[in-house]
Amino acid sequence: FFFFEAFRKFLYISKMVAAADSLVWELVKNNNSFMRKKSGKTSRSGSVRFSVERGNLASLSTYKYSGIANSKTIDISSTDDNRAALTLKTKKAGTSGKSGKATIALNKSFRRTAKTITGQAADNYYRSDLKSAALAKYSAVYRGNRAAKGVKKARAVKRGRA
Repeated sequence: FFFFEAFRKFLYISKMVAAADSLVWELVKNNNSFMRKKSGKTSRSGSVRFSVERGNLASLSTYKYSGIANSKTIDISSTDDNRAALTLKTKKAGTSGKSGKATIALNKSFRRTAKTITGQAADNYYRSDLKSAALAKYSAVYRGNRAAKGVKKARAVKRGRA
């Protein structure tokens, strides 16, 4: 009976084992539930792998942008009230899923928000390689939020060689 109780407590107390980022990427790079494969229009162009997981700024299935494989990720998303939010993975993220994120509201002017993103990504020694991708994503989210609020008209999508 004592052995059973000790084993049951062990099951509840045990944490996830931390694995190296490169090992996790090797496990998930060819198959995961977030991957979207789009085939090219011609045989020369080949297929492109996109990814829709949180923490992936460019929506590309690569090690650099992966939100699953990297222990430090940056994500910029639109909120329900047409504002933006910057989400960073914390050190707890390896062992606890939902509480391992820090969210920063991006509700100042465009220039001050860009400075915040640069400060969190590059100046804070977090992920300086993602600075330009984070600024590009914020620019797209900002433009979309302005169109949703009715401040600016939405851009027309260009099709073909018009």
